[in-house]
Amino acid sequence: MPSQGNPLTSLQSSRRNLIRISAIAASALIAKTKIAAADDFDRQKDWDWWKDKDRDHRDRHDHKCFLRGTTIRTSEGERKIEDLVVGDLLPTVFGGMRPIQWIGRYRYRKSHPANAWVRTILPIRIARSALGPDVPGADLYISEAHALLIDGVLVAAGNLVNDTTIFRYDARELDELEFFHIKLERHDVIYAEGAPSETLLEVDESAVNFAEYLRQYGPVRTKETPCAPLLRYEYRRGEIKSCFRSAISPWIDRRQPVDIIRDKLDARGIALSRRSELVS
Repeated sequence: MPSQGNPLTSLQSSRRNLIRISAIAASALIAKTKIAAADDFDRQKDWDWWKDKDRDHRDRHDHKCFLRGTTIRTSEGERKIEDLVVGDLLPTVFGGMRPIQWIGRYRYRKSHPANAWVRTILPIRIARSALGPDVPGADLYISEAHALLIDGVLVAAGNLVNDTTIFRYDARELDELEFFHIKLERHDVIYAEGAPSETLLEVDESAVNFAEYLRQYGPVRTKETPCAPLLRYEYRRGEIKSCFRSAISPWIDRRQPVDIIRDKLDARGIALSRRSELVS
């Protein structure tokens, strides 16, 4: 059944999805060209990296999470994530008030100030009110694999990109990116800039302070169950398929739940942009 809603907005969204497909394909071609120009050792190394980045999100240990400066809701009010400590109480969606068990830190630096950041390191910028009125209450910067609770399900931020209110932040002016992730006793949803955002699901050794976790809690032996259904698709191939399903949806609707959520936020982004243009 064709998608419902404003026909003009649906066609605009279709056009934008086709443009996104072209952009994704172009970036993939550029990456393959760079790989082909490398020597044998680097070509194999880069190709292994490329295959790894094209796997399903479930197979990736991408736990960078919240960018430094993000405001987190606590029992004592809003605080910057870098100022939080173990034991601080956070209101959660499913478990009430819960203490922080551990805070993972992830730091990245450019090898040279003139270099661009690797695409997968860049955070996703979710503009104020992108998810709903004043949700988030201020621009939210999180890693692409980090999930937000929307309509009762968890959706990775990278799957929500619409290039109006949700887009990849290029961080050109920054030589260092520092991310923080919050571990509670159990996986749950907290509030970052007022937006419902997941806590750390799986601890891994990529954190710069992983040794602290090992000393305190020992090796991770059990795989935790997500607190809500987790909707993710494969990285580039999945994104192309998803955008294609959305592009043809005004005529043939084969969208999956993650596509429908992204399209709803895309339509909201278009409406907010129009409103902003009218005000200006």
